[in-house]
Amino acid sequence: MASSSNVSIDESDGDTTYNSIIPEENGLDAINGAVDRFGFIGTKNPNYCTDLPVEVLRQRELKWLEMLENWDLFMTKKYKKVRERCRKGIPPALRARAWQYLCGAKFYMDNYKHKFTELDSAAGDPRCVDDIRKDLHRQFPSHEIFVKSQGHGQADLFRILKAYSLFNPTVGYCQAQAPIAAALLMHMPAEQAFWCLVAICEKYLPGYYSPGLEAIQIDGEILFGLLKKASPTIYKHLKKQRVEPILYMTEWFMCAFSRTLPWSTVLRVWDMFLCEGIKVLFKVALVILKTVFARAETLKNCPSMYETLECLRHIPSEYLQDDFLIFQVLKLNINEHDMEKEHQKQIAKRRALREQQIMQESLNGTSKKSSKSHKD
Repeated sequence: MASSSNVSIDESDGDTTYNSIIPEENGLDAINGAVDRFGFIGTKNPNYCTDLPVEVLRQRELKWLEMLENWDLFMTKKYKKVRERCRKGIPPALRARAWQYLCGAKFYMDNYKHKFTELDSAAGDPRCVDDIRKDLHRQFPSHEIFVKSQGHGQADLFRILKAYSLFNPTVGYCQAQAPIAAALLMHMPAEQAFWCLVAICEKYLPGYYSPGLEAIQIDGEILFGLLKKASPTIYKHLKKQRVEPILYMTEWFMCAFSRTLPWSTVLRVWDMFLCEGIKVLFKVALVILKTVFARAETLKNCPSMYETLECLRHIPSEYLQDDFLIFQVLKLNINEHDMEKEHQKQIAKRRALREQQIMQESLNGTSKKSSKSHKD
């Protein structure tokens, strides 16, 4: 039976770069402001996207076309070249196609040709359907394809979220899936976006949207352990203020930073994320933490949990500029070995905690039986 996980994602943060509310009843005609290159309307936030010279962009497009035409060869024999080009940024004209190849959505589409149509035509679980409908208007309301409540963007968003809730009824629908699905729809048709969503939920972020959210909790502890290595001073500050990772990284990871970063930076991060996996999200999170709290004065001005979390809710935009952030991510001294080591450490801690709880429950049960026996 499908379930609906009501993860609390803050939909009211006015500082989220492209989430300003636009009165939907007025439609596009009543909106003052031009549509930017990404499809966002009337954006007041500065756009730090770096423009490439036309010739450079054309050369990159040609290189990507060659890779896409010989995808299996590049992924098996020349993966480092694919990774290098993803880190530089995928050309906008080829991003949708490249994402589908990178995440495996192309494979799904080729091997399950009628599956989306089947799911699309089926009735969804009523609980999931109701929750999905409630969330549609909250997804990037200042984007041209989502601005109208009866528009094709919201209609397609409903279709793919409902389809996924049927594709994986154990997970069903989780609120944090919606911004990811919406971001995909900005680049590709519904069926392609659906299979990309499947890949992200099943391969990249497995367990993130399941009831209980154990996977995101484990990754929060892994992030905290990595922070201890990357920046002991910031780690000690957060620990002293009892700022648990789950308080700030849940939306970052579950929404793959789609609700946190300027859009040009979201795209650059996703280019790398879909190529290299979840380690990219860890590195982005570590860079944000290190950058925000880099100065001793900032730490001094955060004497409690409240001020510390406020700093993470209102990150200066220059820290999130795409070239700056990606440069910091690439030079971060954290590797896959560090992540795997921390992962095993956290798994062992959880296993030991479970065993301790089972032992305690067993002892409590034995104690109750003994007490009852004495009374009898």
